[in-house]
Amino acid sequence: MRESEIDTRIRRIQELMIELKGRTIQKEVEAEAGLSLLDLAMKNGVDWSFSCTRGTCARCRCLVTEGMEFLEEITDEEWDRLEPEEFEEGYRLGCQAIVKENAGRITAANKTYF
Repeated sequence: MRESEIDTRIRRIQELMIELKGRTIQKEVEAEAGLSLLDLAMKNGVDWSFSCTRGTCARCRCLVTEGMEFLEEITDEEWDRLEPEEFEEGYRLGCQAIVKENAGRITAANKTYF
């Protein structure tokens, strides 16, 4: 395999990764369609704050700075817990932000209220 082909494959793999920033741990993990950002954080040992996993406590609130288009639509639970301005700024609930099929790069940081 030529070096240019290897570089292309590496770039494509990086495009399929999700960067998760917890309280003290930051990791790049493989995108898995159908899992939430919180699911991926828990599965990969990222110290992401949460209490309920149902969208009622909002402790898993996160700021998505890249790849919002690769997450499923905002859920009713999120509309109940977050303000419209928060959505405009890029906030989602980690337990409700589900990765879509064929997702590209996503970057999210846990930004709890407290």
